[in-house]
Amino acid sequence: MWIALIVIALLIIAVIAIYNNLVTLRQKVRNSWSQIDVQLQRRFDLIPNLVETVKSYMEHEDAVLTKVAELRTSWAGANSISEKAKLDNELSETLKSIMAVSENYPDLKANQNFSELQQELQNTENKISFSRQFYNDSVTLYNTKLEVFPSNILASMFGFKPEDLFATDSEEARKNVKVDFGK
Repeated sequence: MWIALIVIALLIIAVIAIYNNLVTLRQKVRNSWSQIDVQLQRRFDLIPNLVETVKSYMEHEDAVLTKVAELRTSWAGANSISEKAKLDNELSETLKSIMAVSENYPDLKANQNFSELQQELQNTENKISFSRQFYNDSVTLYNTKLEVFPSNILASMFGFKPEDLFATDSEEARKNVKVDFGK
């Protein structure tokens, strides 16, 4: 009888440990998404200043500036990770356009405010990249735990659901970069 009680106690301890581990991993995923969200919001907060600085120089580039404003507005209404990831990818492409167009405006490139905003944006992009990587690592660890035995049994019993990875859906981002130093 003592052996049966010890086995039952060990099973209960194992169930509690597995459950707590799943909760910890889920919280890590939520926290890592929150870190991405904070950095993306920071980028969206920098954009109005960048747009205002660029606007006076790029009067005929209204399409790019309008696209940035639309994406910023859409960001506020996005609820899911996939929606925000899609908007993030679109914004990254649009910001590349602004930076590329700025090459045609030497006065803009020399503008102190633009240079500072460009540097802040670059720092934020680096933080976003790191946060995405950390998020995907956390999600992979969590999703793996949901699939391996015996935690998969408890995960299904307690309703743990897999999380989506933060992935790019832009074909442009998947292309190889062509570097040509001959020009």
